[in-house]
Amino acid sequence: MKDQRARRPQPAIRERNAKQQQTAATAGRRTTRDDGWQPLGNKARAELAQSKTAAKPRPAAAGDKPAAGAAGAATNERGAGRSKAARGDVGRAKRMKQRKGSQKEVAIQKQLREKRLPTKHLGEERLQKALAFTGLGSRREMEEVIEGGRVSINGQIVGLGAKVKPGDDVRVDGKRVQLKWEDRLPRIVMYHKQEGELVSRDDPEGRVTVFDRLHKLGSSKWIAIGRLDFNTSGLLLFTTSGDLANRMMHPSFGVEREYAVRVLGKLEDAQMKALADGIELEDGLAHFDHIVERGGEGKNTWYHVILREGRNREVRRMFEHFELQVSRLMRVRFGMFALPGRLKRGQFYELNETEVLKALKWAGLGFNGTEKDY
Repeated sequence: MKDQRARRPQPAIRERNAKQQQTAATAGRRTTRDDGWQPLGNKARAELAQSKTAAKPRPAAAGDKPAAGAAGAATNERGAGRSKAARGDVGRAKRMKQRKGSQKEVAIQKQLREKRLPTKHLGEERLQKALAFTGLGSRREMEEVIEGGRVSINGQIVGLGAKVKPGDDVRVDGKRVQLKWEDRLPRIVMYHKQEGELVSRDDPEGRVTVFDRLHKLGSSKWIAIGRLDFNTSGLLLFTTSGDLANRMMHPSFGVEREYAVRVLGKLEDAQMKALADGIELEDGLAHFDHIVERGGEGKNTWYHVILREGRNREVRRMFEHFELQVSRLMRVRFGMFALPGRLKRGQFYELNETEVLKALKWAGLGFNGTEKDY
């Protein structure tokens, strides 16, 4: 009896099966062919794809006049690159994975992160710098605004050279500006630049810039410490402290830059000595503080070089002086900052608070990244 009941369809099951068959027939998804439905074969798929392609407008031929309203759609590669960067479609750089420190280190970092300098310790600041830090534009743009007589402090129009302090009434075009002050630790980022990226905030040709790759800041902006050529990779530093950037880039401070260079060919001993002693380039004398051969494969040879200035394409031009073409150039160190081995191309690492404080001490700057000591 038990087996017979198991084989007998229950009324609820029969009703459910009937509904499923009716629904499948209505949607055209039945496995039987009595309703006339048949899946598309390869030939039918090809004909359908061909008809869709024919419905699309053909690309404009040379000499054709663009149709009205088609200018935005028919962009060239250059315009497409610009719009891509403008939309923010460029992939953001990934953060390098880093182990957390001990509980004591984390507590110290949190304390430094929350620390603010008292207003009385801020003192005066150059007006264009304060306006730029507030986010109204670049320092150069703010200088033009000030020269145009558009800025007043405490009711008086001021010019370049004016300074401002907390509590002053600053107005631009008659509208009061709530200034932001550098009252906290600055931020420092180490980025492993890839070939094919520009160190520029904007490119008229629409190419990817390193600023497209970085995460945006709300209350300030990233300042690139030095530059790297389009085809040069390696360590690139960013900070929110203009004084730190100036301290590291200005020739008077002589901060070391170390590069790994691969050339096609090999320097002779006399040529290496000449590069260390100094050679004459079109923009003046240039020399390496240190140059050493690091081996190579086939016709390629690697060198490590150190110099204390950042003139345009200087390393490449020094090797080209002896008719050696640089096929690979990578910056591996800038001052106290060495490129971490785990920092892959296109990745970044932001220094924690204790590391930032150490960097500021090395540069001789105050807590907030300015030239004042507190």
